[in-house]
Amino acid sequence: MNGPDSDNLPTVAQALQHARAAGLERLDAQRLLARQLRCRREWLIAHDDALLAAADQQAFDASVQQRAAGVPLAYLLGEREFHGLALHVGPSVLVPRPETEGLVDWALERLAASADGPAPTIADLGTGSGAIAIALAVALARQGTSARICASDLSPQALQVARQNAVRHAVEIEFVSGRWWQPLAGRRFDLVVANPPYIAADDPHLPALSHEPLLALSPGGDGLDALREIAQGALAHLKPGGALLLEHGFDQGAAVRGLLAAAGLMPLGTRTDLAGLDRCSGGRASGSAAMPQNPG
Repeated sequence: MNGPDSDNLPTVAQALQHARAAGLERLDAQRLLARQLRCRREWLIAHDDALLAAADQQAFDASVQQRAAGVPLAYLLGEREFHGLALHVGPSVLVPRPETEGLVDWALERLAASADGPAPTIADLGTGSGAIAIALAVALARQGTSARICASDLSPQALQVARQNAVRHAVEIEFVSGRWWQPLAGRRFDLVVANPPYIAADDPHLPALSHEPLLALSPGGDGLDALREIAQGALAHLKPGGALLLEHGFDQGAAVRGLLAAAGLMPLGTRTDLAGLDRCSGGRASGSAAMPQNPG
C-alpha cells in the first residue's frame, strides 16, 4: 500500500511490537493479527514489512486492548481447539481447558471396555460449548461406534453455541435445557460426564476469570455445591453398572470421592492431569451392566 498517508500506517512488525509493548505474548499478538488480516502466521513472519490498512490497524489495536485487559484469547479469535477439534466459543460459555481432555479420554476408555454391548447412552451435564459431548461423539464416530448422547445446560445462550458446534462437526446430539438432572427426569444412562463449576467463592484466582460466565466457574461457597448435587442425583439416572465421571479442582479429589461414596456409588478412583494433580473422579452404580466393574 502506497499513498500520501502510507507513512502513518504501521508495518506488520511495528504492529506486533506495539502489541508486545502492551503486554501481549508474541503468539497471542500474531494470532490476533493473522485473524484480522485473514492470513496465516507464517505470512506475517515472511511479510513483516507489509503495511496495515487503517481499518485493520484500528481493529487490531482494539483487540490488543481487550486482550491486555484480560479478555480470553479464544473469545477474540472466536474459537478454541479442544481434543483436536476447533470449537466456536464466546462470552456465554466457558473456554474449554486442556485439563478437561482428560475427562474425555477417561470416558472413552470406559466406553471401549464395554464396546461389545448395545449402543451406550451418554449424558453430558452442563455442556457449555458442547466440548465434551462433541469430542466424545466425534471420537466414537471415528471408531465406528454408535452412541446416543444427550447434553444439558441451564443457559439458552450456551446451548445455542453447543448446537452450532455440533453442526460444525456433523454429530448428532440431543440438547436439553435445564439444571443438571432436571431435564433428564426418568432417564438412565450408561455413562454420565460433567465439568461443573467448582471454584470456591473466595478463591484468589476467580477475579482473573471475570470475563468468563461466573455461572460456569463457581457455585459459590466451598465450590462443591454443583458436584454435590450431581453426585446425589446420580443413582436415579445411572443404569446398573453405569458410571459418573466428574471434573473437579486439583485440591478436591478426596472431597469428591467422599461425595460419590455418600451418594451410594462404588469408587472408580481419581485421574490426574498433565501436572500430576487430581482432576477427575468417578463412581459407578452397582450391578452387572455393560460398564466394567474394575476400578480405573
